[in-house]
Amino acid sequence: MEHLDTLLDAVNYFSDKRRAHDFIVNLRWPDGVVCPHCSDLDVTFMEARLLWQCKAKECRRQFSVKIGTVFTESPIGLDKWLPCLWLICNAKYGISSYEVGRALGVTQKSAWFMLHRVRLAMQTESFGKFGGEVEADETFIGGRARFMHKDKKNRVLKTHGHRGKVAVMGLLERNSTRGRSRVKVQMIDDTKRQTVQDVVRANVKAGATLYTDELKSYDTLDAALGGEFQREFVNHAERYVDGQIHTNGMENFWCLLKRAIKGTYVAVEPFRLFRYLDEQAFRFNNRKWNDAQRFIEAAKSIVGKRLTFRSLTGADLEETYA
Repeated sequence: MEHLDTLLDAVNYFSDKRRAHDFIVNLRWPDGVVCPHCSDLDVTFMEARLLWQCKAKECRRQFSVKIGTVFTESPIGLDKWLPCLWLICNAKYGISSYEVGRALGVTQKSAWFMLHRVRLAMQTESFGKFGGEVEADETFIGGRARFMHKDKKNRVLKTHGHRGKVAVMGLLERNSTRGRSRVKVQMIDDTKRQTVQDVVRANVKAGATLYTDELKSYDTLDAALGGEFQREFVNHAERYVDGQIHTNGMENFWCLLKRAIKGTYVAVEPFRLFRYLDEQAFRFNNRKWNDAQRFIEAAKSIVGKRLTFRSLTGADLEETYA
């Protein structure tokens, strides 16, 4: 692959459909094409249709480079899929489906579905428990009641706590083995002691130094109270920083996330929020890489993942509870 530095380079390079096709082939099957149905190496390539056919007697099935990836069964060509992947990987505050639709010449609905498929590819695989110095913080995501439609506002105002907002918890490991901080974020049911402590224990090594705010839910994690961590906290009613004791790293991530949601995506359904968390965490954890490196990293993760429109829109859930 030629050296790619900018979006223009990527668009020009992948505008050749055969070149876009070969890029995915080399990324997916560097040691030779393998039948995804029976794992046989004896396959025939049909140049005119950009398809392979397995020659094994028990199989004989045809397949394309898209099969078994987030691009599965999509009629949209790789010459549009790959620039879409580049766009979302390198947009600091995300990119709207309207903008992608105009840029690639597809409908807004198609662009919206494409972006969610790419977010699935951007899901960060588990990289073990955090250690050393770890910041823990939580936030709430959701619209303000005064901007809602009357019917939705009435439902929200009947709820307790943060008026229908979704709780999100984040952990940030300072100076990781990669030489920079990295985060893990996830939606949680509430910020009660059991919920918060379960997340910390599942993702942080015992003995690590844990920096938090004054939230009481973290109290019994402190080694001084029989917990497994060296907990230090800062009272935000008094100050935000006390030497190394602060949660400013996570606060920075929350700022980036909320700018993307409020400024770019505007309306995010709670049951799809985790996809936007994956997107922002991917860009944050790979922020020191250049655009091409982030693009390649996401492209490597397209295999073995699939997202259907029915599951994305919640149609499957509606049938289950009908």
